[in-house]
Amino acid sequence: MARSTKQEALATRNRLLDAAEVLFQAQGVSQTSLHQIAQQAGATRGAIYWHFKDKADLFNAMMERVKLPLEAAGQAAVATPGDPIGEIVHRLVAALDLMTSDAQVRRVLEVATHQVEYTSEMASVRQRHLSVRNECIHDFQKAFRLAARRERLRLPVPASVAAQGLHALITGVIQNWLLDPTAFDLVRTGRQAFEVYVAGLGFRIADAALAGTAAAGANAGTSGTADAASAAAIAAVAS
Repeated sequence: MARSTKQEALATRNRLLDAAEVLFQAQGVSQTSLHQIAQQAGATRGAIYWHFKDKADLFNAMMERVKLPLEAAGQAAVATPGDPIGEIVHRLVAALDLMTSDAQVRRVLEVATHQVEYTSEMASVRQRHLSVRNECIHDFQKAFRLAARRERLRLPVPASVAAQGLHALITGVIQNWLLDPTAFDLVRTGRQAFEVYVAGLGFRIADAALAGTAAAGANAGTSGTADAASAAAIAAVAS
């Protein structure tokens, strides 16, 4: 395929994904047909099937294009043995800031949270959701165990329960904010909730990590940490 043809195909694919985001947000995934997406994108129905197997495949591609904030938070924490809990909090706060500042991330989050039904045609979307969620919780669990050993701390609950609880806290904060973004400050509320949660488990967050979370709002748009986080809190909601 000629280079120009490849570029045109990529441009068509991106237009289809852009159209899907807008229509999914406006009318829900189940109420949006592939024909409507093609019309919105100024493409043919055949173009959709050239790029995507079905609606579920298109939906998953839409999610992958944004890339998901919790995956990176958990993975980075496991890779940061010095202060895995501080790293989790720092990256989660950077991810929350991204949600408030990046319209596309927010739009895809809203679709994944409030506008998708797990019908039979969306079975692969549900499976992807479960896979991402389970991986995220697994990474949190490993981080809690590493931190507990580092601080010689006996957790008040099993690490698996602590990980499930943190995931539930994150998804709850984000989903409620998406329902009404004017109700509370997502970044400040999320940071305080995360810090209280890990403190309740007995952990102390290093001063440097706390300073990093406070600065996340100012730097998330340009810092490498924010970029890494953006590669992962959508996963919390979408998981």
